[in-house]
This record gives sequence, structure tokens and C-alpha cells, in this order.
Amino acid sequence: MTLAEWLAKGAAQLADGPHPERARRDAETLLQQATGKTRAWLMAHAEEHFAGCRAIGYAMLLDRRVKGEPIQYIVGEAEFYGLPFRVTRDVLIPRPETEHVVEKVIALAAPFPAPRIVDVGTGSGAIAIVLAGKLLNAQITATELSLPALEIARENAARNHVADRIRFLRGDLLSPVADEPFDIVVSNPPYVAEADRATLAVEVRDYEPAHALFAGTDGLAILRRLIPAAFAALVPGGFLILEIGHMQDAAVSGLLAGAGFREIAFAPDLQSIPRVASARRP
Repeated sequence: MTLAEWLAKGAAQLADGPHPERARRDAETLLQQATGKTRAWLMAHAEEHFAGCRAIGYAMLLDRRVKGEPIQYIVGEAEFYGLPFRVTRDVLIPRPETEHVVEKVIALAAPFPAPRIVDVGTGSGAIAIVLAGKLLNAQITATELSLPALEIARENAARNHVADRIRFLRGDLLSPVADEPFDIVVSNPPYVAEADRATLAVEVRDYEPAHALFAGTDGLAILRRLIPAAFAALVPGGFLILEIGHMQDAAVSGLLAGAGFREIAFAPDLQSIPRVASARRP
């Protein structure tokens, strides 16, 4: 079979998978992965024969995708804020919604001459790494409980040339930086309710790390610990920025106010869902 025939076969197979609307694009991405070639090269050599171990490898990649494994895990890479990030099943796949978190931090950091920022539960390092590239005067710390995730975050920092600008620390929430003051605390914490597990897409439910997704019966278990800890860590006038789940704004607002935060606000994502919570310590 030629490369063109394999691509058509792959697209047809993926059309029966969880995302038929992306079948052709995913088949092409996986063919690039199997051949080690660019899209332009594949187009220019579409009539070349494709067989042997590499063809078998492509068939295996297609099988993984049709079962629901995220394309980012299969190819080992995701893009976030225009930067490349290595991802494995030890970390969440960075999503466009989280870019709104980064934008909010950048905006709120402007008045601080050298903002001290801590990214809590950094995962792949996406938030901390983008901030390190955008806020050159910032002092950035990233915490993470999972050792495999922390190693991936460090690798991504080096890949994006900011390894010397981020302090990576292992530990639960803010415990690695106990008694240190910060101007900004930012986090994309676990916020999915256990009761909602069955409603998640197969890519998320069966492949992404559960410890980074689920937070108790109502999705607020981590926030109940993080919000008061962040209040204690922030200097007066400092900000807490959080990514939150669908229809959690009212509950999160109550938690923030109860901890003593003021100037509580919510920014919507592209679907007009309140996605980013921000609050200021008076």
C-alpha cells in the first residue's frame, strides 16, 4: 500500500472512533509520527509504498486512537500558548481554557515590580513555563506532589529555555513553600466531582491521571484546602487565580469570601462559562 492508501485506510478506521470529525487530521498526525516525516513530505511522497515495521507501527497507533487514547499522549506532545510540551499519562493535557488563567495572571502581575508567583500543582509545567517566558521580572516557583509529573515539568522547562527561571519543588499544595510570602498564587487544581466521572469523555476518564482530575463528591475538596492556604501565603494586596469547573462559581465565591478574600471576580472561557476565579487578599 502507498502512503496515500494508508492515510485513507487510517481515516476510515478513525471515523468509527470517538471523534469521527477529526478522523482525517488524526490519521495524518499519526502517519507523521510513524514515518518521522512532515505533512508536506507526506503530501509530496503520497504514492510511495509504505510497508514493514513502520506500517505495522502505524496500524498500532491507529488502534490506540480508535480506542479513545488522546492523540497528545500517542505522539507525546501537546501545544499550549504556542509552546510545545511533552505529555504522558502522568500529567493532564494542557487545554485552551487554561490559557485564560495565564492571561489573568499576566494582567494582575503588572503592578508588581518583581512578582513572586507560585503555581500550585504544576503538572506538565504549562502555567509556570509560559509565565516565566512572559514575565521576565517574575520569581516563579512551581509545586507538584507527583514525582513523575515534576520530572516532566522540569523537562518542559528546559525544552522551552526557562529552566533557570523556575524553582520546582515537590510536595502537597503550598506545603513546600510554607512561610514564604507570594504576590500571586495560581493553580489549575483538580475540580471534577466524583459523581461526574461517567459523564467525561473516554479520553479524559480512561487516560488522564485521576488524581489531577477528581476532587471529592462535589469537586471542591482541593479548593477547600488550597484557598485558606493561599490566603495565608499571600502578602496584603496579593492575588489568587484559579481555574474552576462548570457551575462552580457560586460555591467558589463562598469559599473565597469565607477565607477573607475580597475583589472576587470570574472570567468566562470561550463558551461563556465562568472558568477563571480571581480574588485579592486585603
